[in-house]
Amino acid sequence: MYLLISILSSTAIFIVFKLLKKYNINTLQAIVVNYFVACFLGYSLYRGNINYSEIAQANWFIAAIILGFLFIAIFNVMALTAQKNGLSVASVASKMSVIIPIVFGILVFKESIGIQKIAGILLALIAVYLTAMKQKQTAVLTKSIYLPILLFLGSGIIDTSINFFAPNDNIPLFSATIFMMSAIIGIILLITKGLKTKNRFNLKCIPFGIILGIVNYCSIHFLLLALRQENTESSTLFTINHIGVLALSTLIGLVFFNEKISKMNWIGIALAFISILLVTIS
Repeated sequence: MYLLISILSSTAIFIVFKLLKKYNINTLQAIVVNYFVACFLGYSLYRGNINYSEIAQANWFIAAIILGFLFIAIFNVMALTAQKNGLSVASVASKMSVIIPIVFGILVFKESIGIQKIAGILLALIAVYLTAMKQKQTAVLTKSIYLPILLFLGSGIIDTSINFFAPNDNIPLFSATIFMMSAIIGIILLITKGLKTKNRFNLKCIPFGIILGIVNYCSIHFLLLALRQENTESSTLFTINHIGVLALSTLIGLVFFNEKISKMNWIGIALAFISILLVTIS
């Protein structure tokens, strides 16, 4: 159930970003509002007295601060990758990064590995490629090749670090601290860009930012709760999570946004569900 909520929340992020473009809402402004909302949710959901000096002394505090910086940095890298290399390259690079937490879980956490699980993971990677590639898009890997590499490594490091550093008993505070750091950096970016472009803050971005903040927080909160359940393995959960989000968001794009899906994309979606079945059963 936790994993399902995380997948639905992550897919909802895709829908909100689509709506931002449709209604011409400033993306960066909505994202900054989203980080403040997600931070507020984390602190609100924590059951206990919040002691900021204790938070600063927690063994996960530095990791949370670094992750907050990475959240903003990788978002910008994703945007640059889409502009320089194409949307398909950006999508594949970010989703293929799931291999990093998978390998980390197998090597560091000594999680199970077998022929069926390996087959499911490999099938999942093929599904990512087939589902993410769109027709009439030019994938330019040689141009600004460092961008998709940075996106691949950064996305994988974020997923791995969240799982590794998140405390079992303080998930809301851990998540809130990450979003707080992202919000602070986001405000600095907004002020800097505002001074250069003289763009004013648009109040229309607030409701979109609130919705984005709720689903963004839920996507991480419930994924961490799923990862902390007994008899679960991160390599399995990350595979199901990434493939589930990609397949579901593609189908939603078809049904609600009239996006065209090629035969290759349909094959990718089919392989995605087969890979989920193989990994889950294993």
